[in-house]
Amino acid sequence: LEEQILDMCLCLQADHGGGNNSAFATHVVSSSGTDTYSAIATAIGSLKGPRHGAANQRAHAMIKDIQTNVKHWDSDEEVRDYLNRILEKKAFDGSGLIYGMGHAVYTLSDPRADLLKEKAAELARQTGYEAQYDLILRITRLATEEMKKRHGDDFNICPNIDMFTGLIYEMMGIAPDLFTPLFAASRIAGWCAHRLEQIMDNKIMRPAYFYLRENELTYAPLSERH
Repeated sequence: LEEQILDMCLCLQADHGGGNNSAFATHVVSSSGTDTYSAIATAIGSLKGPRHGAANQRAHAMIKDIQTNVKHWDSDEEVRDYLNRILEKKAFDGSGLIYGMGHAVYTLSDPRADLLKEKAAELARQTGYEAQYDLILRITRLATEEMKKRHGDDFNICPNIDMFTGLIYEMMGIAPDLFTPLFAASRIAGWCAHRLEQIMDNKIMRPAYFYLRENELTYAPLSERH
């Protein structure tokens, strides 16, 4: 089962459209004519960010923080209270983010998370992690409810793949420091595919920026500056 789930994780993380941050970074640097090694190094630099590939580490750390600070994991009231503290920037890392929730493209459901949710349940039963798995389900349900309260009933958010990969890797005995390198190992296949697509019909990417300030700044001579 572990072999099957790990293989599934690597497949699900291999690519995710050209719009994701690291794949786009691969296109940008490849368009300059640089070599493959530099392009992949750039993509890895993007992936390590906590709002991209390293989000699974942040989600795992957040869940560990909840486990430490919530006495009764099966209490909706206690878990909800702590999630609100996270949202109010009073708990965990002070970012106000519930890691593992939400996605730029997937709003109603993340099909990758749906697949891993099912497999994580199987592995949790075999490894004695049922309580931790149930806590994650409670977090996703209550986080969705609390965000709808803040943003309205039309606000759609769902758990993403990062909510489950951390627990899966923990159940396999894989250290958190290896979560993102594993992600990178699988995503290299996608990055290479994007690079090949870029260099086959290449034109350098040079984004334009527009000055949006309404009022021009007054120039102050050096002698008058503080």
